[in-house]
Amino acid sequence: MWFEILPGLGIMSLCLVIPVVATAYIHGFTNGGKEKKIAHFPYQWSLMERDRHVSRVNCYYKSKGLKNID
Repeated sequence: MWFEILPGLGIMSLCLVIPVVATAYIHGFTNGGKEKKIAHFPYQWSLMERDRHVSRVNCYYKSKGLKNID
């Protein structure tokens, strides 16, 4: 019958999902729980460079915020 394929389909889908979930957890663990910023477009790159210059520690992810800028 048609339901005999369900165990095999479940095992195949599980084997396809495990690497995706494991990769997400590994990236979260290695990046300190934050998603890594990726600049796909030149505008996003310019925003990351702006954040890097504003923070004055040469890291785009350590922003000081607008109220702390001299």
